[in-house]
Amino acid sequence: MAAADVFKLLKDNDVKFVDLRFTDTRGKEQHVTVPVRAFGPEKFEDGHAFDGSSIAGWKGIQASDMLLMPDPDSARLDPFSDEPTLNLTCDVIEPADGKGYDRDPRTIAKRAEAYLKSTGIGDTAYFGPEPEFFIFDGVTWNIDMSGCFVKISSEEAPWSTGKEFEGGNMAHRPPVKGGYFPVPPVDSLQDIRNAMCLALEQQGVEVEVHHHEVAAAGQNEIGTKFNSLVKRADWMQILKYTVWNVAHSYGKTATFMPKPIVGDNGSGMHVHQSVWKGGQNLFAGNGYAGLSELALYYIGGIIKHAKALNAITNPGTNSYKRLVPGFEAPINLAYSAKNRSAACRIPHVASPKARRVEVRFPDPTANAYLAFAAMLMAGLDGIQNKIHPGDPIDKNLYDLPPEEVKKVPHPCASLDEALENLDKDRAFLTKGGVFSNDMIDAYIDLKMEEVTRFRMTTHPVEFDMYYSA
Repeated sequence: MAAADVFKLLKDNDVKFVDLRFTDTRGKEQHVTVPVRAFGPEKFEDGHAFDGSSIAGWKGIQASDMLLMPDPDSARLDPFSDEPTLNLTCDVIEPADGKGYDRDPRTIAKRAEAYLKSTGIGDTAYFGPEPEFFIFDGVTWNIDMSGCFVKISSEEAPWSTGKEFEGGNMAHRPPVKGGYFPVPPVDSLQDIRNAMCLALEQQGVEVEVHHHEVAAAGQNEIGTKFNSLVKRADWMQILKYTVWNVAHSYGKTATFMPKPIVGDNGSGMHVHQSVWKGGQNLFAGNGYAGLSELALYYIGGIIKHAKALNAITNPGTNSYKRLVPGFEAPINLAYSAKNRSAACRIPHVASPKARRVEVRFPDPTANAYLAFAAMLMAGLDGIQNKIHPGDPIDKNLYDLPPEEVKKVPHPCASLDEALENLDKDRAFLTKGGVFSNDMIDAYIDLKMEEVTRFRMTTHPVEFDMYYSA
């Protein structure tokens, strides 16, 4: 879609407002709204000025002027606004030189795509994330000097069997770890997911599947079609926006938090990926599970740099409460065609064109632009340096004898460990100027603020363990 098509869209739909959207370092979408009469062709030429000093991890107040440059191809009508509104995804531009801002996630993702082409290895990287999320009836929490608490309300949850609800207790609900695929009324969220899928389709995001996930208290997944790196990260932001707003319209609340519930499965974001050149899938071959040698090297790069990747693909302190044994989490840095407990899985496909690698340790709190770019850079490093991942592990990784378990590496156990690894292992990210050292330093500083806050906050479980010590 060109700029002229956007103005036709505005006219044909009697649009009243244009919403300019961009993504901050943490992955949170931000926006500013312009009345349609103030949105002219100059917005696509000169951009829209805003104050970058108010975005966490970005500019200081002394040099805060920045520009939003809308991408006409991203235009879509907002299905949730009362007044007709057109949403446009933007790149963040430095006014001084007209280039993409060094810390803008979408700009970094674009640089990753350009770097792939510059290597001559391939011309397109395809990504297909599978973000899981929870839908609750309500969540309350409080943190102050007197103490803290969190309480989740979910009529579908196993802990609600003894509660009285207006209109009665529905009684049909999944047990712990029993939420995978039961029909309604056990799956109480079918209609909400249907509404989410229809809203996604209205915005140009093609849905392939949706279902209840394993965790009992409202865990869900919506599978959408793969696309090129930047486009697929754009769609991830649209998906999150859609899930939050549809849930809100039903009087419920949705979260992509990896581990909101103790004792049940957490939410991951398995990311399918492949590299193509000249319309050919370079991951298809005659090796293990139909993979090419290049694909195995790609996996080798992912596994080698996994602990550094964790800082970006698993970016919260809560992320590491998911990466624990016993909840189907990929806690072993290995690859397999059959084993879903491996960090890298090769899905069974009917056609070599669909051959791909599924990286299973990321979670949906990740900034999609940064996460996809970082995984691509790790995989390319594996290809360039011919990093073979070793033999696959097709046994149940959870049941391996202790002597074999010791040989299998694991992802990081905490965010601070991941940030330490990112600090030490960053050269693969800075190739071709995709990630800058300045951006990585700023990212680490921003995330260490979260680590420090978490370390300094007394947790209720500590009272359980230590109050009478």
